[in-house]
Amino acid sequence: MKATTTEVQNNFGKYLKIAMNEDVIITRNGKEIACLSTYEKDSKNKLLICEGSAAYTYEKPFKVTFDEFIRLVEDSVNRYEYINGVIYLLASPTHMHQNTSAQIYGNFFNWFRGKKCRPYYAPFDLSINVGVEKNVVQPDILVICDHENIDQKGKYHGIPSLVVEILSPSTRTKDLTTKLELYMKGGIQEYWVVNPEAKKIDIYAFKEKEISEVATFMSEDTAKSFMYKGLEISLTEIGWQS
Repeated sequence: MKATTTEVQNNFGKYLKIAMNEDVIITRNGKEIACLSTYEKDSKNKLLICEGSAAYTYEKPFKVTFDEFIRLVEDSVNRYEYINGVIYLLASPTHMHQNTSAQIYGNFFNWFRGKKCRPYYAPFDLSINVGVEKNVVQPDILVICDHENIDQKGKYHGIPSLVVEILSPSTRTKDLTTKLELYMKGGIQEYWVVNPEAKKIDIYAFKEKEISEVATFMSEDTAKSFMYKGLEISLTEIGWQS
């Protein structure tokens, strides 16, 4: 069946149920842009967002409940984030992104060796509650000190001290605005925004859920953490490539 973006946006739970039995083709201005379908034709309760023109990233993204999000991602091989009621389908990282992540994580791993805090890299679900809003994100790198908040299933229920996001054309706006606000209000103390294309790192320090300090590092600078004195990385060491 077909449904407009407005119909799906206003009745997402209804169309999730319909997609269990038949494909739902989503249209906008009469043009087919995406679809909802079963992930495995012979398996129930497994749903997939099929990308046409990135239905979940256009100017009026669909809002869904947290329970609908959990139902969607359960047993899915795809990676998703859920921020302010909106689902984001994460694209596969590029070579530049992976190289940047590996260099920074390697630096972090060596610096935190033997210390209480420890770095982790994506995919690693991070749940952040802001008021009554539940959010689930996957930072590229995060630093965890409260290991007691990792349960027996390996799920983390705490607040990392530091997170790193590596920009790409498809995530730039989300990382610079939506995630910055989420991390700030969620109680995280430091946020690194890494821009491989501009060869730049911006570091935000948060205090009392407000921005307290910002530093920008470019060219041959050495990026230095506000909260972890001695944690630093030379931008020339990253070896940014296309």
